[in-house]
Amino acid sequence: MMKKSQIMPEDLNQYRWISQPVISANGQVAYVEQTIDQVKNEYNTQIRGISLDGTEDVAMTNGTKDSSPAWSPDGGTLTFLRSTEAGKGLWCLPAGEAEAVMLISPERKIISYIWSPDGSYIAFTSKIQSDPAGHRAQSKDDEAMNGSNAALFAAPTSELRGKVYERTTPKAEGAGWWDGQYTHLFVYEISSGQITQITSGYWSVSMPIWSPDSLKLAFISKQTQEEHVDPDLLYHSDVYIVSMNERKEAEPYQVTDSSLQISQFSFTPDGSQLILIASDRQYGSGSHNQLFTVPVQRGGPRLMAPELDMHIGNAALSDMKSASASPSPVISQSFPQQGVYVLGTHHGNVDVYRVHTDGRCEAVTPAGEKDVYQYTVSADEKKLVIAALTDSHPSELYIVELENGQMFRLTRRNDEFMSKRQVNVPQRIEFSSSDGWLIQGWLAIPDSRSVSKLPLVLQIHGGPHAMYTGTYSHEMQTLLAAGYAVLWVNPRGSIGYGQGFARACRGDFAGGDYRDLMEAVDYALASYNELDELRLGVAGGSYGGVMTNWIIAHCHRFKAAVTQRCISNWLSMYGTSDIGISYVEGVIGGNLAEHAAYLWSRSPLAHAHQIETPLLIMHGEQDYRTPIAQAEELYTTLKRYGKTTKLIRYPGSNHSLLKSGKPSLRVDSFEQVKAWFDTYL
Repeated sequence: MMKKSQIMPEDLNQYRWISQPVISANGQVAYVEQTIDQVKNEYNTQIRGISLDGTEDVAMTNGTKDSSPAWSPDGGTLTFLRSTEAGKGLWCLPAGEAEAVMLISPERKIISYIWSPDGSYIAFTSKIQSDPAGHRAQSKDDEAMNGSNAALFAAPTSELRGKVYERTTPKAEGAGWWDGQYTHLFVYEISSGQITQITSGYWSVSMPIWSPDSLKLAFISKQTQEEHVDPDLLYHSDVYIVSMNERKEAEPYQVTDSSLQISQFSFTPDGSQLILIASDRQYGSGSHNQLFTVPVQRGGPRLMAPELDMHIGNAALSDMKSASASPSPVISQSFPQQGVYVLGTHHGNVDVYRVHTDGRCEAVTPAGEKDVYQYTVSADEKKLVIAALTDSHPSELYIVELENGQMFRLTRRNDEFMSKRQVNVPQRIEFSSSDGWLIQGWLAIPDSRSVSKLPLVLQIHGGPHAMYTGTYSHEMQTLLAAGYAVLWVNPRGSIGYGQGFARACRGDFAGGDYRDLMEAVDYALASYNELDELRLGVAGGSYGGVMTNWIIAHCHRFKAAVTQRCISNWLSMYGTSDIGISYVEGVIGGNLAEHAAYLWSRSPLAHAHQIETPLLIMHGEQDYRTPIAQAEELYTTLKRYGKTTKLIRYPGSNHSLLKSGKPSLRVDSFEQVKAWFDTYL
């Protein structure tokens, strides 16, 4: 038998990330495969197709930046977005054809799109300079852009003047500083190729959804009619509906009552109701997403399953997912007799659940360690196709038979590479905290250990309102391959263990959450004799980074630490982060005017002079969520007091460096962490 190799940092370049499955009316599955081009140091995406029996897994497009596949309602045409230097355009691949045809120019810079159920139109969103007065100047270039309003897409900027900002939050993580543009809704007519702008104004739209009769378009937007109300300080959003009215522009009307922060929604098959995935924000960012129903003709939202204490959606963190979670609930065509398919985050797993109008909820994916991040249902509602991670394998597509719950692997894109690598599968652990909470986590021990006692690294997740799973992680596997046992847990504040658990850390930073982490280390050391209590490391990113900073400032049991995209000072975080106001006031519990002393007392920077643990600080230079000044303040203070530390800055990188940053920088980060622990553990 061939000896398997350990998983090394540079193996990141060998994975194939699978996402965005869609099933056609005739049963063919299209999906996106992401790979890494090492020469260009970038990600490539290609659309592939596979039959439901797992045969004929072939490339459908020949581009290197193709994504967002969708089938026409009759299943005869595949559409997709293709990125170029000019932007994202819409392309189509008719059945039986080998070459794709452009429908909408990349100059439109499409963000998202959706077919109308009758196959006559495609709605799409794009950012433009707002034109609330309704002036729609046309130019000779309009035809080249496949429609009118091309002038609206020109966003002139001057390099000779200062950039002026007046809104409360003028920047956003991943998007940068606000460019003065808003996202609006357009409709492309299949028969004529004409494009019509549907919405305009000083507000943005997202998540367009067609009504079943193709006569209405619904979308999510955050709007206010009162001049004294700051939209950047509003944490609700609403669904609006606009009548197509034979494609003549009409005024959108507000369906919901501004009481919820709505993230996704769908029409019921008869078009009379909307099913919402939304949060009431009762506990700020620590509030569960729940299922609500609301009449299309306006009315108050009603909880669909009021007794269900589970977060709807995917709150699991991972470095092995290339796309965000599925965007909308899938509603059975026999609704309300049958229920609504949604993702649910529960006890360290993410599964697909069916929720009924009477509140009943059942998992339709089988038990086991998994992180389902995308899914689609066949037209006959007999098969579910999911994109998922398991405890021993990177992302692939699986088929679930909805009648009996059996699950089968559909794609095998990572099999050849993984067959040559040694995977260390984690063990799930559980214990009761000192004040009675159930704490879950995972401990992984290298299979190829050659010594009796192993150093242990505690990994802490970000959020705090997120969740670790026990599924495959390149970050964890590289540490295990280097000979470290790795412990990761979900302390209070994590999603997945009930609403009470999720909000338990709010206003109690470094209280119960700190105790949970320390007790997890104690539990692991007491339960596993092969762990060396004298060689402990700790690492984390974002909220996990601030917890790492706090831990080593208040105890000296850890011999090495790594803090990534961290927070060190709540006072400066308040005014420099894109979520500083809501995060500091909501999670930590204070503002600068009234609680400055308290915020400083809970800042690791105030206690940094007590740190004795060698600390590696890693941060992206374009991070707007936890700005790099947080790392610089900590680094400077540690240097001032003669502590052992190193600062690594990653150029052009934001808060998502470890998940979607430049491949070479991700590999470097894994190598730097390994080298640091090798030196001090």
